[in-house]
Amino acid sequence: MSVTHDTHQITGTRWQLDPAATRAEFTVPSFWGLAPVKGHFERIEGWLEIDDDHAWHMVMIIDADSLDTGNERRDTHLRSAAFFDVENHPVVRFRSAGVTDHGDGRLAVDGELEAAGGSTQLQLDVTVEHNGDRLALETAATIDQRDLGMTWSPLRVIGTPTAVRISARLHPER
Repeated sequence: MSVTHDTHQITGTRWQLDPAATRAEFTVPSFWGLAPVKGHFERIEGWLEIDDDHAWHMVMIIDADSLDTGNERRDTHLRSAAFFDVENHPVVRFRSAGVTDHGDGRLAVDGELEAAGGSTQLQLDVTVEHNGDRLALETAATIDQRDLGMTWSPLRVIGTPTAVRISARLHPER
């Protein structure tokens, strides 16, 4: 893939996230940093659009109920009101508020993350690669889950911050 240096190549098209080729993973320190918990979300959707003024707009929606850490008991607890509260807040959503295109395949994306009834501002460094009718986006961030209201942690066994890594593939909307 060649890194996109010219947004003219992808401007004016709405790019749809390919759920089968997208991965949202997380790692949470636990047990005082000795045994991190790793997981991912199975169901993700979203889109990216660059308008004629070269303004970027991004949205990613994750089905919170689709989280998977490989331990059903833990997953049930993470879906509960102590964490994601999927019954009342079924999605995790990220919306861009401003995107700066550095012109070298790197973006600075400011936006809001909403989960579990809370929200927090994020600033992401995103790499973009363009290859014909495909875009690839990669980013990593750290999130203090307490900013989203996820404060349950008896004996402080659940640490902060949570590391998140997103690898997304997009194609032109048809």
